Amino acid sequence: MPPPPLGDAVGRDDALPLAGIRVLDLATVIAAPFCATLLGEFGADVLKIEHPIGGCALRRFGTPSKRGDTYTWLSESRNKRSLTLDLRTPEGADIFRDLVREADVVCENFRTGTLEKWGLGWEALRAINPRLILLRVTGYGQSGPYADRPGFARVAHAVGGIAYLAGMPKGTPVTPGSTTLGDYMTGLYGCLGVLVALRHRDLTGEGQYVDAALYESVFRCTEELAPAYAMYGVVRERHGSSHNDLACPHGHFATKDGKWVAISCATDKLFARLAQAMGRPELAPSSTYGEQKTRLAHCHDVNEIVRDWCGSLTRAQVLDRCYAYEVPAGPLNDIADVFGDRQFHARRNLVAVDEPETGETIICPRPVPLLSETPGTIRSLGPTLGAHTDEVLRELLDLDDARIAELRARGVV
Repeated sequence: MPPPPLGDAVGRDDALPLAGIRVLDLATVIAAPFCATLLGEFGADVLKIEHPIGGCALRRFGTPSKRGDTYTWLSESRNKRSLTLDLRTPEGADIFRDLVREADVVCENFRTGTLEKWGLGWEALRAINPRLILLRVTGYGQSGPYADRPGFARVAHAVGGIAYLAGMPKGTPVTPGSTTLGDYMTGLYGCLGVLVALRHRDLTGEGQYVDAALYESVFRCTEELAPAYAMYGVVRERHGSSHNDLACPHGHFATKDGKWVAISCATDKLFARLAQAMGRPELAPSSTYGEQKTRLAHCHDVNEIVRDWCGSLTRAQVLDRCYAYEVPAGPLNDIADVFGDRQFHARRNLVAVDEPETGETIICPRPVPLLSETPGTIRSLGPTLGAHTDEVLRELLDLDDARIAELRARGVV
């Protein structure tokens, strides 16, 4: 099935699969809010509950737009309605309880015990709405000796085991990709947990809470590290850009024009194709480097051969040769490369959305995955602080203008 046109990613939520699901997003920065964003892309009504003074910290995370809020906020808080509410005040807590009665999901990422301190913990919320799903995101989870520690993605990368593996041999461990990788991973796992919990509720009528820890999301993506260590005591070390314990060649290689390519030969058949692409068919028989075990035993030599070949050609030439022989390879794209990449354009991965207040056109990633019948949509960018407070309080709690004005005067909303 061909991908839909670009405009199809910007639209209405009428027929989306999560239409009718209401989410209260109390969280800040990335992990738990990203879960709420994913739910919103597929039709959920997401109410972003923010403190009346300053709002969510994500508004100040990244590069400011003409509106003042950052592009991170505009992109990652898409499809949300902003409601200002001070949960630390008795009236604010009461309003939140009233909203919980009408909600399906609550997303939060406060330090362990914070909601309980405000009288809004799991037991209290479940008593109000037994069908509620509560997503709780923290650095270390709701239990264990580290439960009370603050946690951010960079620390989760370290504790979860992937930062140790990133970098050159015996060099300083480096950031594995983005400093927010663990946040996005946890948002995905949190969204999975919420959807599974909603399915369980469909079957039983029973709500539950989802306990998502940043370090656990990272650790879950470490393939054979745990079983290999448990069985043989193997501690994987940093291998740099062109070596691992499982396949060779399998890494990043510089080209003549100062660019880089990734090449992955996970099987003997793929290496034979690479040998043909390099014009070195004599490397493919089992008597030379045709078997993976031989290549791993002589990985330095094999990588030097591939490195020399890549270094003699431009990136385009290397990739053309690899593609001609069906060798898994690709460019190491920076964001400028992404904007010019035909695959990104063919799949409509970049979506243009107008910001009505300033007239800016914001380019951001489209919702994924792409569903054949009910693809996700971007109906709006991240809202201005409190833009929907009056609307939500009238619509859901039937408060009149005088009552809302009174709450605003006292700093409750």
